[in-house]
Amino acid sequence: MPASIDDLIPDAMQIRKEAALKEAEKADEYARLAAAVEAEKQALIDRLSRPSGKSETEKIQLASTVIQRAVRNGLTEVQVYRFPNTLCTDKGRAINQQEAGWENTLTGIPKEIYQLWADYLKPRGYRIGYQIIEYPGGMPGDIAITITWGE
Repeated sequence: MPASIDDLIPDAMQIRKEAALKEAEKADEYARLAAAVEAEKQALIDRLSRPSGKSETEKIQLASTVIQRAVRNGLTEVQVYRFPNTLCTDKGRAINQQEAGWENTLTGIPKEIYQLWADYLKPRGYRIGYQIIEYPGGMPGDIAITITWGE
């Protein structure tokens, strides 16, 4: 049997201190995880905002593969890319408002896809669509790029 009641029931002040330390540890871990996620997200955005490094031939071959696969599956359109609105100079506002010249707000890979379409697919009758597909907190979020060849 314990020597005293103090061995069985700790002081309330000590328990509060221990609980506060545990909460602080949890908060620190959450902050570390949140910082890691944010750094990873920023690295992805940085990578996507730069040119892909693919040659014109590689881009055309990739587009052909994606379109042919969609056709074999009976589709008349295919979403070819999804990207965060931060890859637009206006965070997707012009796309959301369907303003003339919205394509001038594109950067990085989304801009490359638009240029590939304008140079090679548009003359062959393909259409392209950039559309906000997510509205977190009521604000424009991710944007999808769709290539269409059907009616």
